[in-house]
Amino acid sequence: MMRMVPVPLGEGVTALGVEVKLPKTTLLAISTDRGYIMCGALDVGLLNDRLKDREIIAGRAVGVKTLEELLAAPLESVTTTAEALGITVGMNGTDALRLMI
Repeated sequence: MMRMVPVPLGEGVTALGVEVKLPKTTLLAISTDRGYIMCGALDVGLLNDRLKDREIIAGRAVGVKTLEELLAAPLESVTTTAEALGITVGMNGTDALRLMI
């Protein structure tokens, strides 16, 4: 089952939250027009190395089970392009998304 929900970020800005229920796991992602945060399934190393030319703005939080947890959780890793925007490891998902607007 898949669920898509609006995620208000304040100041009239809304991101898109996606939850995909799979056997024994749930994939979570919240996206703006510029970048996204995702659950532990995101391979930041792949984005930084093999897909570096795409300059993807993304962050990964681990141990989250809901979109609400993804917003509140500290990011465990971020892409180099995200770092260039001021997004850092340890920043919560909501603050990271606001920098992706």
